[in-house]
Amino acid sequence: MKPKKLRSLAELRKAVEAQKRRGRRIVLANGCFDLFHVGHVRYLRESANQGDVLVVALNSDSSVRALKGAGRPLLPQRERAEVLAAFECVDYVVIFREPNVEKVLLTLKPDVHSKGSDYTVETVPERETVKSYGGTIFIAGGPKVRSTRDVVGLIAARKDADG
Repeated sequence: MKPKKLRSLAELRKAVEAQKRRGRRIVLANGCFDLFHVGHVRYLRESANQGDVLVVALNSDSSVRALKGAGRPLLPQRERAEVLAAFECVDYVVIFREPNVEKVLLTLKPDVHSKGSDYTVETVPERETVKSYGGTIFIAGGPKVRSTRDVVGLIAARKDADG
């Protein structure tokens, strides 16, 4: 069953346009969200606080593999989307296949593009795209305390230690 929050980009464009007509401030966050950890929770919560509607663009399985390499993603995109949709602060989820989120940004033109603290405003890959339509960039999540790679490494090390 398709979660109500999960939308195609075309469906989401219509929903976001309706929200904008109501004067709502749209925030877009994006990522792989391959194995959820506290950094993801902080990123989503702080992103949601930047506006009225939080859209999360989720990397597809193929784009995660291209970015992260063999063995990733750990969880399939439908499961990752369902987990994201379960967060109260997330209003919509869209899956994208491209190597970056520019197409989603240009389609939705969110007021705020939120990125995690592994970026600075100057290093956000889509910063020129966001600037082109008048959006702003927000860096969320505070100091980077965890990565999925770290969590996977911890699990592997514990498994090896337990024999």
